[in-house]
Amino acid sequence: MKRIALGMLVASFAASAAAAQGLTMGTMNGWTFTFSGNVNAFLVYTDPKCGGADAGLTRCDFNGSTIPTGTYEKVLRIRTGLAPAFAIFDAKGKEGDLDLGVHFGLAPEIQTPYQLHDNCGGNGGCGAQLDVREVYLTAGGSWGEVLAGRALGLYQGENLLTDMTVYGFGLSGGGSGWYGNGNGISLGHVGTGYSYPNFNSQMTYSTSSSKPGVFSIGLFDPSIIYSGGESFPGTHSPRLEASFVWTKHTGASGSADKLMLYASGLLASVKHDNPGLNQKGTASPYGLAGGVEWNGGGFQVDGSGFWQSGVGMTLMFDDGSATDPAGNMRKSYGFLLQGQYMFKSAKWKVGASYGVNHLDETSYDTSPLACDGPCDFVKYNSALVLSGTYMWTKSLRWVLEYTYGNSASWDGVKITSNQGALGMMLFF
Repeated sequence: MKRIALGMLVASFAASAAAAQGLTMGTMNGWTFTFSGNVNAFLVYTDPKCGGADAGLTRCDFNGSTIPTGTYEKVLRIRTGLAPAFAIFDAKGKEGDLDLGVHFGLAPEIQTPYQLHDNCGGNGGCGAQLDVREVYLTAGGSWGEVLAGRALGLYQGENLLTDMTVYGFGLSGGGSGWYGNGNGISLGHVGTGYSYPNFNSQMTYSTSSSKPGVFSIGLFDPSIIYSGGESFPGTHSPRLEASFVWTKHTGASGSADKLMLYASGLLASVKHDNPGLNQKGTASPYGLAGGVEWNGGGFQVDGSGFWQSGVGMTLMFDDGSATDPAGNMRKSYGFLLQGQYMFKSAKWKVGASYGVNHLDETSYDTSPLACDGPCDFVKYNSALVLSGTYMWTKSLRWVLEYTYGNSASWDGVKITSNQGALGMMLFF
């Protein structure tokens, strides 16, 4: 299965009306070299507010919220969107009966951390962050394809790829000023509709993409669980992830009309080499996710969801919510619903989406040993996004977004955010 550029995100871009072809060159030995990518920039205004039971500066930024508060978070900034800028290098060739390829995906951002201009002087070097997201090789044939290297994970990968804010901004995720760093991409609907699948070292096999249904299964470099104190810092075996994507094209050849069904799963095993008193020494995180997408007559409708244990809420395994202090796995679940319409002129596209992630307490969380009352960690995060996109040319688009975010903790604190974003995205 071809998983190219931004872990298939740029493959999604290439299928859109706004994508360009990139630069492709051939060589004497039959190999081809392709350079493609995108650059984007968004002017973003964020206005968070905190309230509820005992709300104060020390309680508002509770663990797991996707809407950090504070005077430095009410700000107007110029930042990278959910998809970073991308410089994508591909080389492909055929040797014997094998289709071979290598891929490099370099993902720079435009803003510097801590608003330090060129960021020189001991804060990560000069300039903005460069994220080496993808480095992998592929070998395939009629029997399928093997991918080895660093690429987007299989579990909840399609949940991310079908999110309309891939072409926009969504929630900022905080970090707008000095105290919050402000580095990295925006959240889109990450944490408010699905958990971020991450880019991971992996060895993955996929069946042939020539058939409507493609099954993929892979071993992934093991991840620790960080939960406010490295609950399980030791891992001794790879994580297993799998996915199945079935696509039926329903329109004329070359049209975007289709029906797509997808599902994915995750199973892992982690250990604590030196567990404390009353703390579990092992955990077995697992998760299931899936969704459906329909395109027809200019409309696109998506629905997806997930249910998982020991994985977390926003960032898988390392957002501090996967387990309680005793090492018991917390369950989380969520969904994302969205609809989009492309006008017949193919110049304007409008869309609306709503998503929510919910985190359950464990029996330990509700005991006096844990919080001595209601716990000040996240109960749910949700976001409503309204967008309008103008296709200025086939490669350049303007994006206008409004995002309303809502987050609550188990001790009754609530945070809301009104956010506007105006951006440009150029694909080549």
